[in-house]
This record gives sequence, structure tokens and C-alpha cells, in this order.
Amino acid sequence: MEKITDKIAALPSSANYFSLEFFPPKTQIGFSNLQTRLERMSGALRPLFVNITWGAGGCTSSRSLELAEICQRQLRLTTCLHLTCTNMKRKKVDEALEEAKALGVRNILALRGDPPRDEEYRLEDEEVGKEEDSNEDFTWAIDLVKYIRRVHGDYFCIGVAGYPEGHADQSHPTDQDPLHDLPSLVDKTKAGADFIMTQLFYDLDAYTKYEKLLREHESGVFATIPIIPGLMPLQSYEILMRSTKLAHVKVPRELLQRVQAVKGDDEAVKQVGVEAMTEIVNAIKEVKQKGPRGFHFYTLNLEKAVTALLERCDLIPPESRESDTSAIDDIPIMTNGINGIDIVNGTRSGHRTLSTTSSSAAAQLTVNSHRSSSPRPPTILHNSNPLSREATWDDYPNGRFGDARSPAFNPPLTYSPTSLTVTPTQALSLWGTPTTSAEITHLFTSHLSGSDPKQLPWSESATLSPETALITSELTALTQQKGYWTVASQPAVDGLPSTHPIHGWGPPGGFVFQKAFVEFFVPASTFTERLQPHLNALHKEGEVSYYAGKSDGSFLSSESSEAVHAVTWGSFAGKEIATATMVEEVSFRAWVEEAFGIWGEWGRCVGEAGRRGEVQRARDSRAFLRGLERGVWLVNVIGHGYREGGKLWEVLMAG
Repeated sequence: MEKITDKIAALPSSANYFSLEFFPPKTQIGFSNLQTRLERMSGALRPLFVNITWGAGGCTSSRSLELAEICQRQLRLTTCLHLTCTNMKRKKVDEALEEAKALGVRNILALRGDPPRDEEYRLEDEEVGKEEDSNEDFTWAIDLVKYIRRVHGDYFCIGVAGYPEGHADQSHPTDQDPLHDLPSLVDKTKAGADFIMTQLFYDLDAYTKYEKLLREHESGVFATIPIIPGLMPLQSYEILMRSTKLAHVKVPRELLQRVQAVKGDDEAVKQVGVEAMTEIVNAIKEVKQKGPRGFHFYTLNLEKAVTALLERCDLIPPESRESDTSAIDDIPIMTNGINGIDIVNGTRSGHRTLSTTSSSAAAQLTVNSHRSSSPRPPTILHNSNPLSREATWDDYPNGRFGDARSPAFNPPLTYSPTSLTVTPTQALSLWGTPTTSAEITHLFTSHLSGSDPKQLPWSESATLSPETALITSELTALTQQKGYWTVASQPAVDGLPSTHPIHGWGPPGGFVFQKAFVEFFVPASTFTERLQPHLNALHKEGEVSYYAGKSDGSFLSSESSEAVHAVTWGSFAGKEIATATMVEEVSFRAWVEEAFGIWGEWGRCVGEAGRRGEVQRARDSRAFLRGLERGVWLVNVIGHGYREGGKLWEVLMAG
């Protein structure tokens, strides 16, 4: 039950240390596999402490606390629990802190989380009872720091966030600068913060200037406080672009050029990332400071890249005599009924952008996991190498079309409980205050045509992907003529070179394949009366498979619960078949919850119109959007004829 600051103080002044960050997986099988991964990583890497994330509003509270318990009690890792305070009742904050105490967790990273919803979303004549108001006690992270100190004294070691390139919170939307954050950081430190952990960055100069700014600040409060730089190893070009966009941080031109040169091959991106991050870590080691030097790594629940980086930077501490990790190598990977996985360490699915309108922030992440085409359960290599197959079977980025068994499935690159990545003001500007289905249809068709809006609630890219542009006419026809609001899709591909400028991925010399699929919202009456019977008939003929879900948990499918559909795969010299994208029930169900949450978040955002005097319009739009959330199905249809390019679109239009 050690405090982080006590552990740091016990190190030699010239020592280096590191910490690792993990998030609670969205699926139970992913959670089980993360436990196996944590056991392996804790024994092989020996971090000084680990961080466990906490979703905004407490949306992951039970899973975050469960993961913290595994780390603190079972693995005996010094654990730091993230805690966001906005959009949560004080009772929930109290329960989280008391549970942390009961688990022996003595370290809290105090964060604000999302901007308070009552402040941004409530219409002027809407009343919320005091017992329901989540923002009365906590508006800023300093409120949480003060509250913890007032209620729990010095029991907890408290960390706060630092922003080397400035906090992008709209307080200074045109002038993001760490100088604007200094008064708040001074106040948080004076209120009782024990250490500072920074947001991810790739700009070395920005960080070194930031640390110098703090150390030399006239208040003196930062003179000796541990400042721990936060670093995210590169996993793919898409994750780099999305995470830096969400965090509002820069990618230096030289690094960007190095990554862009190999962006279609994730293995090469990782190698470039290890080299670049090693340069950053070694440069920071040279910056003089009083006391040990620490580094914090955002793992995204993956281990290959961070392990390689730690080894290159010589950050892994010597193994103590008490350590015994021999049992770790005999722990099997959890699968859906198969004790073992036929996975290869090959290259991947590089630039898969699976989005018609860019399907959810999660779907923007290229989905990658690797399965063999063979159904037999193979032999897993058992050894103490942290980069053995047990460590790397799911090493390629896992978005929502990835393997739901992976601990890295659908990684949250923001603390938001949904994937809406714009502010209420931006949402109002982009999408207005629709009150009819015709207005929604117009938004989708206009987006597909390349006009405004440049992005929809389920997307975070301001442009259509080159692949989507190839099937724009088909998607527009489905939207205009059938009333299907498409959010994800891809065309069929039959053996194109892996270096193809639009469809290619993986190393040179390979060939890639795709089944066409499309995902869309459709009114409940249309689905049950016309679409579902048509899809069932097509399924009997072997043409399609489908999954469908509603916000109330209703679920229908043509498939068994164990079915897994590979919709993007590749053949590469010297490697087994690599599956880059898959659709299955577990991952689809997880996405249904998120996708419908976005309707609700959009409904809350129209409250911004009320703040501008359009109260009735905002109320009508909110009621309409909430009605849609309850009145539509989300449907994913897979066309199996990958050699028949336009077949899927033909059969859907014929229904």
C-alpha cells in the first residue's frame, strides 16, 4: 500500500523509473486476457506503478475498480486510479474513494473529465433537482483535489495533469498555450497535488520548455515536485493522427514524414515509433533535475511496442530475488471456447478506414487482429520472452471491428463516455437542430456529396476516405431511396496488391481482399416490415449475413453467437493469412451501445441553441433526436461475394 511519491523518494537520485497505463476492456473476454497480459508484463517489465483509467461521469467505474483490485491486490502492483469528477454525483466520488481505500489503493490521479453537462446542455427552463445535479460540487480538477484533502487528509497521494502544449478546453480556442494553464496548475499544487503527469506529446522541445517553465516558476511550487512526462508508443498511423488530434498536440514534421513513409505497414510504423520515442526518452534523461527521472507510457493495453521501447531505453529495472515469473508463461490466452489461438505476428491491416461517414471515433482506428485461416487450435509458444506470441497475438490496433477477445479492443483515446468529439457549439454549427427525418437524410446525403457537414456525429474525420469515395453513389442511393443512414462501409476487393494506393495495406509483395459491407440506421418499421424479411431471404441464398441492434438491447442476427466474419484479409510472403477486419456479435453489441449513445449526446448538444434564445427549437430537436434513438435499428450487412464487386448494393436496393 505504497504511495507513488514514497516509492520515488526511495530511489537513488540518479535513477530512472517508469509507469504503465491501462484501461478496462469493454468485453469480459478482453478483461480476462488483460489480466493474463498484466501478469506477464508486471513480471517482465517491473514498472514502479500502474495507472488505471476512469471514464467520464463514472461510465467505467465498476470495471475500473475491478481492474485496480487485480493490479493492487492480486499482482501487488502499486496502483494509481484515475478519477474524473464532473458529471458525477458527490456520492459516486465518495464511493470510489472509499472503495479505493478498501482495495489498498493510495494513489489518485485527479482529473476534471468532460465539461459539466448541466452547464452546457440544460435548457433555460429545465429544472434539475439538487439530488440529481452532478456539478454542484465539482467543476474543475482542483475541486476534486481540495475535496480529497478535506475528507481524506493525506491518505492519498494525489496526481494532477499537466499539458506541455497547453490545454485545449476552449478557454483560449485561438491561443493554446501552457502559460494559460499555469495559474490553475499552481492552485492544484498548492491545494495538495503530490505529482504532475503530463498529457502525451511528441514534440521534445515543447516538453523541455514546459518542464523548465514549471521548475523556474516564481511561486516555487514546482521546484521539487515529480513531473512525469506522458508518452504514447506508436501503434499505427491512424492512431497517431487521431490521438494527437483529440489531444490537440503537434507531431513534429520530421517524425510525421518518417511515419507517413511507411503508414500502410503497422509493423514498420512501430519500428519508426520505437526509434523516435527512444530519442525523446534519452534526450529527457539528459535534462538535469533533482531526484529520479520518471516516464509514463500510455499502452492502449498493448505490449509489444512499449516493451521494445523500454528495452531500448534501458528502463527495465533488474529482477529482484523475490520475483518469480515462471508461472506466467503457462497461462493460456482466453478465447471463445478455444484454449489457444492460431495467431501470427505478421503485418497488418494498415490504412483501413472503415467509415462511410467515418463510423464512430472507435471505428476510425484501423481494426487489426490476426487469425489464421486454419480452424485447428495450434501450439502457443511458451517462453519467458515478453515478445512471444502470447504477448503479440493481438498486437495490431483494435478498433471496434477488431477482435473482441483482445484487451486492446476499442481503445478509448478520450475520457468521453461516447465518441462525440466536438463541443456543443461545434455540434450546433455542424448539424443544427433537426426536427424531421428528412433533415437527417439531408445531412447524410450532403456529407456523402462532399458538402457540409464535413463530418457527422459518428465520424471524426472532416473528409471521406478515398475508399468511401469509390462507393459514394451506392451509399447515396441507399440513403435517399431507402432511407438508410449509413455510418460505415467498404467495397469488395479481390486480390489487389498490398501497395495499392487506396486499398493496400501491409508489407510490399502481398495481396489484399475485402468483402463489401455496410452499416446503417433504419426506422424500426422499415426494418421489421421490409428489410429483415429481405435479408433473411438473401441469407438463405448465401448472399449476406447481418447483425441488428436497438438502444433498448434488442438484438437480431442471421448468425450464431460464435460466428466471426473476416471482411478484410491479406496474403503475404512467408506468413499465414492475416485477418485485418472482422465483424462478430460481441464487438457489434459493444458498438450498438456506443452508437446509440451518440444520438443521446447529440440530443443534449442542441441545448446550445437554447442558450442562444431558441429554446423551443432546441426542445423540439432534443425530443426528436431522443425519439430517433429509441425508434431506429442499427444494422450491419455483409456481402459474401467479394469477387462480385457491386453485388451487395444491388441486392440491398432490390429489397
